[in-house]
Amino acid sequence: MCVGMGLAYLGAFASPEPHHLPVAVVGSGPQAKVFAQTVKDKAGDALDVRTLGTRAAAVDQLRTRDIDGAYVLGGKAPELIVASAGSDTTVSVVEKIFTPVAAQQGEPLEVTDVAPPVSDDPTGQGLFFLLVALSIGSYASVAVLGGAGAALRMRTRALLAVGVSAVVSLIGAAFAGPVFHLAHTNLWGLWGMAWVYSAGILLIGVGLHTFLKRWTTLAVMVLFVMLNFTSSGGIFRPELQNGFFGSLHAFWNGAGFVEGARSLLYFDHYGLGRYVWTLVAWLAVGAVVLAVAALAERRRERAVVVTAAADPAPTAPATDPAAQEADVEEELEETVGV
Repeated sequence: MCVGMGLAYLGAFASPEPHHLPVAVVGSGPQAKVFAQTVKDKAGDALDVRTLGTRAAAVDQLRTRDIDGAYVLGGKAPELIVASAGSDTTVSVVEKIFTPVAAQQGEPLEVTDVAPPVSDDPTGQGLFFLLVALSIGSYASVAVLGGAGAALRMRTRALLAVGVSAVVSLIGAAFAGPVFHLAHTNLWGLWGMAWVYSAGILLIGVGLHTFLKRWTTLAVMVLFVMLNFTSSGGIFRPELQNGFFGSLHAFWNGAGFVEGARSLLYFDHYGLGRYVWTLVAWLAVGAVVLAVAALAERRRERAVVVTAAADPAPTAPATDPAAQEADVEEELEETVGV
């Protein structure tokens, strides 16, 4: 866990640098094109610079999240338009890029935020920490359902997983709504996304427990902490990360929740369908893993029955109850420790 967490967090967060960060220069005529090309030449691969004819077009692309900043030419003072609800750290990088550019024109840079986060979450990172709470509540419950519930039928464990995920998501909705006021609108939509997200983790974890046993805790930590938190875009979006974590952002479930929540709360639901389908896809993967685990358990039971029928002599139980109880206790202690 120490090695994995170090590689994941330091690999994803230690040295953020822009890679093809999409920005726009707003203006018309040759002057705007020359200016945009000059910025592109100086930035190299750090920026993807495009030109837009009007300020309104730039605002539209910020609200659809096609660009992360727009530098407006031709006004009384240079203006930078941003949408900080999409990522506060990305906006900081864009401001650092264009502040010296404005200084060369002898004017202070005026920054206009067309999609700010709510006042109760000024950095917009509250959604990331909501993701952390939902994830921990989900994967910690896996040890209980997989260990203590191992004697139950898989169908029962699946129903319990759905029920537990509902409770976890309700706790998350309470945090996002009445407790910390992260979501001033669309709270029930956020709760629905949290339920699908949590259920996906629980179904995958309960299914994996059939095969991995006490190693399940490490497996779900790799999937839903080390790779999940680092690629979610909650701290740094993929344009500021290396290619590995940036590529995970396109389909990992944490990114689906964080970006979906941003779309739901701040960007007029633009792109929401894609992020919801990402969460549904992970839920479907959980259902498949659970089905495979159920099939494997049935085959094991049949093998035991066949062996017992072939050898009628009394044999010791396949699993000592005391040893099984010790395994369950060890798994729960490990989860609590994590």
